[in-house]
Amino acid sequence: MDVERGIRVAVDTGDVTLGSEKSIQSLKLGKGKLVVVAANAPKEIIEDVEYYANLSEIQAYTYDGTSVELGSVCGKPFTVATLIINDPGDSTILDDLR
Repeated sequence: MDVERGIRVAVDTGDVTLGSEKSIQSLKLGKGKLVVVAANAPKEIIEDVEYYANLSEIQAYTYDGTSVELGSVCGKPFTVATLIINDPGDSTILDDLR
């Protein structure tokens, strides 16, 4: 299963938090199983995500595409720089990225 499909299945069937501010808040609280960051996200967001993901031992994955592409992978008509997968639902993305 490719990463795009894994993200989309998680968005459709699981519990996913979209957006940098909410994602970073979740990381600070140690919530979530996987954080995905678009490759073109602002540098300070990438640094914050990596820092808090390390602290809370949540896996961070850099999506090899833009925030526009990540938004469309999620089926959203807006850009998505960061998202957190709280529950993957029917997606196997957590196993795929180990």
